Amino acid sequence: MLSLSETTMPVSSAFDEIAENYDARFTNSPIGLAQRGSAWKEIDRHFRAGQRILEINCGTGVDALHLARRGVEVVACDSAPGMIEVARQGLSLAGSRASVDFRILATERIGELIHEGPFDGILSNFAGLNCIQDLAPIARDLARLVKPRGKAIMCLFGRFCLWETVWHLTRCDFPKATRRFDRRGSTVTLSPHSGVKVWYPTVRQIKKMFSPHFHLKSRKGVGVAVPPSYLGSLADGHPRLFRIASQLDPWLGRCLVLRAVADHMLLTFERNGP
Repeated sequence: MLSLSETTMPVSSAFDEIAENYDARFTNSPIGLAQRGSAWKEIDRHFRAGQRILEINCGTGVDALHLARRGVEVVACDSAPGMIEVARQGLSLAGSRASVDFRILATERIGELIHEGPFDGILSNFAGLNCIQDLAPIARDLARLVKPRGKAIMCLFGRFCLWETVWHLTRCDFPKATRRFDRRGSTVTLSPHSGVKVWYPTVRQIKKMFSPHFHLKSRKGVGVAVPPSYLGSLADGHPRLFRIASQLDPWLGRCLVLRAVADHMLLTFERNGP
């Protein structure tokens, strides 16, 4: 869904511009459904009915509503008012039984919820944290908001995506093929009028920024056999192969070597004990 751009704008404004069409472009696309389904397999292993979870950069609220349907109470935050508006519309359609509290709150200000904790766990799905260069302050705030031994599940873009590199190299587009390796970050577009700065930290860098408050319990790749969302034409043109890829992806994402070349990395941290 992302492409190179020349200009940037505040993250909240950029995502406001795509809020109304985000679910159609990604969430409900074959690739979006496959990648989110793979992530949910891991999320559902750790978050269960009766728990109270804090979600940051929640977008249109799809993950929060999924958890709520399973009996999880969710406080879900995003900096983009447009995204929260779409999320609240989804909540109203879901009915009063869905226990979700959607808030307009940037991840950089998440510490303001200190008096509402501690939460049983933290969730950040699909690359919201890639829009923040230094995650160490975020980790410190989250450590104050989650219970000891509570899980923090973070899904970010990986440093190296085999699909992306090969696709753009075959088209002789070297800047796009190598953009994830640029330590200065890449300016990418979400729509013709909106661009944001995105960084691609390694697992080692993320572990360092989250210590000493958290330690990494597990790692999974999301998007090994399933390509990035902007390659939706491949899924549409080869539906049978795509169905096979979708079935294989959760299993391939656990393989030691293959998980390192996935579109996203799903990291499960645990809050250190007292």
